Amino acid sequence: MAGKFELYQDKSGGFRFRLKASNGQVIAVSESYKSKPSALKGIESVRKNSADAPVDDQTVAPAE
Repeated sequence: MAGKFELYQDKSGGFRFRLKASNGQVIAVSESYKSKPSALKGIESVRKNSADAPVDDQTVAPAE
């Protein structure tokens, strides 16, 4: 089974989505959107932009 996006309404009335792995673990959570269509556009943006996204490792190597 593939992962899935869950769209839900938060306590403040905004709309959010979370991406869950096939094992049910939450991988990512969105910001709060004012409208459901905006949250759906956010999901589409993640789908479109993440497939080939590179990793930008911004960790600092320990000092030697």
